[in-house]
Amino acid sequence: MKYSRLTKEQFDELHTEFINFLATQAIDKAEWDKIKIEKPEIAEQELDVFSDLIWEGVLSRAEFLEHFSKNHIFLFQCFDTNVKSIVLKSLVPETDFLTKEGLQWLSDNMFSDTIEMKIGKKDYSEDRNNAIFQLIQQGAFLSGGELFKQINEIIEG
Repeated sequence: MKYSRLTKEQFDELHTEFINFLATQAIDKAEWDKIKIEKPEIAEQELDVFSDLIWEGVLSRAEFLEHFSKNHIFLFQCFDTNVKSIVLKSLVPETDFLTKEGLQWLSDNMFSDTIEMKIGKKDYSEDRNNAIFQLIQQGAFLSGGELFKQINEIIEG
C-alpha cells in the first residue's frame, strides 16, 4: 500500500465509487459479501487498492495545503517539481492560532514585529504525491489557498 487506508467514514462517503470500483472487477454485492467472509485477505487488498486510487487522485489535484498549530501557520503551494511555503510564527507566546481570537490577532498584527514570516521553496526529494501525503500525515489539510494567495500577493506586491 502506497498511502494509507481510508477511514470507515471516508469509505461511507465514497460508497458509490467503491461499488463502481468493484464492478470494474466484475464483483457484485453478493460476490463482495462472499469474499469478505471466505477470503478476508483479498477483501483487505481491495480496500487498500481502492484507498490508494482515491489518494492518488486527491493528491494529484492538490495545490494548496495549510497546517495550523498554536504559534505557527504553515502555508504551502504545491507545484509539479517543488513546493513553496510561507511560515508565520507568533513571537507572542500566548497567541493561539487554533482559536478565532488568535486568527483575528494575526490579521491585526500580520506585518508587525510580533510576527516572524519565512518564505521558502523546496524541490521534492521524492514523488510529488508522496511528499504531499507526508505533509497531510503531519497534520496539514487541503485548502483553497485563500490565505496563501493573500499573503503572497502582499509579499510579491
